[in-house]
Amino acid sequence: MIGVTEAALGFGLMVLLLFLGLHVAIAMLLVAVLGASLYLSPALVEALGTQLWASMEDYVLLSIPLCILLGEILVRSGSTDRLYRSLADWLNPLPGGLLHTNVGASAIFSAVSGSSVATAATVATVALPSFRQRAYDERLVLGSIAAGASLGNLIPPGIALIVYGAMTNTSIGQLYAAAVVPGAVMTVLFMATIVLIAWARPGLVRQEPLSDPLRVRLARAVHLLPPLVIFVIIMGSIYTGWATVTESAALAVVAALPIAALYGRLTIRMLHECFLATASLTAMSMLILAAAFYLNFVMGLLGVTPALGAFVASMDASPLQLILALTLFYLLLGVFFETLPMLVGTVPVVFPVVTAAGIDPVWFGVFIVLMGEISLLSPPVGMTLYVIQAVRREGHIGQVFAGTAPFFLAMVAMTALLIAFPGMALWLPRLTYVN
Repeated sequence: MIGVTEAALGFGLMVLLLFLGLHVAIAMLLVAVLGASLYLSPALVEALGTQLWASMEDYVLLSIPLCILLGEILVRSGSTDRLYRSLADWLNPLPGGLLHTNVGASAIFSAVSGSSVATAATVATVALPSFRQRAYDERLVLGSIAAGASLGNLIPPGIALIVYGAMTNTSIGQLYAAAVVPGAVMTVLFMATIVLIAWARPGLVRQEPLSDPLRVRLARAVHLLPPLVIFVIIMGSIYTGWATVTESAALAVVAALPIAALYGRLTIRMLHECFLATASLTAMSMLILAAAFYLNFVMGLLGVTPALGAFVASMDASPLQLILALTLFYLLLGVFFETLPMLVGTVPVVFPVVTAAGIDPVWFGVFIVLMGEISLLSPPVGMTLYVIQAVRREGHIGQVFAGTAPFFLAMVAMTALLIAFPGMALWLPRLTYVN
């Protein structure tokens, strides 16, 4: 058994190792092995392989590669290109024009891919050529793509929600339901930000005329259906009780195959590329998760959870004070780390504190994923910013940083709304989820 001081030193050591450039999985494993060696028994270190294997036997973790594969199939099928063009027909008349299409396309693609980085790469690839000959401020174009990509993990089936649920034994079905309304509100806030900028600085944007007749636009609207059908399959199968989270992801992959065939892209070579990309991303994610589970195992044996619970009780801090302190903590941490390392690195320590304070674990799951998505917009480490710059292949990364500033403020405002109105996240799971 160890106290809060030793736990804090261990967490500080892990953060230091991350600052020194070690991979997050290696940093967590080193801290866990050190803790087991110093305070427990070397036999626990020898059992590392068994624990890593056991942690990966969780059935729900199969949904991670399935969600990644789903996104890869839809991207390579050409569905995203057609989705973007169809959305542009209906969103361009809004103040801010084509910038709204960046956010809208990201929101819809997020509902089937579950990854912010994949959303950033996909939408940037499709959107940036559309702006080459248009008089938009380039910083706003880049910022709107980055903002939309940040919805990737927040809108179900976000991979970060699956990771949090697996680490904390929280219902992923309830997490999905809890993230629906905040994800929709965040999308509206991004679009409202674009409207405000268009009104305040009209020279930065362009009002797009409707060049095609209604008949043509209605015909193109059919391309909005594939991602929406996929989303309905995922959410509908879960909440009708017809499928588990993992089975719903598998159903979505099966449904994506005829979509790719319909667009003439379903080939052996395309599937091979999808499988390779999925294997690569899954291996990286699972290594981090396996290390996090082993750290959780060691912390449980060390008695960190009851020690932190007793510490919170002795502080006599209200849940609101604790959440405000965690908000500041994650905003600062987000400057240096991206979503997944921040999530798996802090949840083992923070979750016991949060539950001891009586904070709903489902609400906290949405909160911590939102904080992780803010980190993706936070220079100098925000992953989506560099992905967009890599797709862009010109200019300076500073332009991407500058473009995200108003959308970063919108996400901070969203955090305040979530804290002020927790029912925003809890209403839907309480209404629809059947235990």
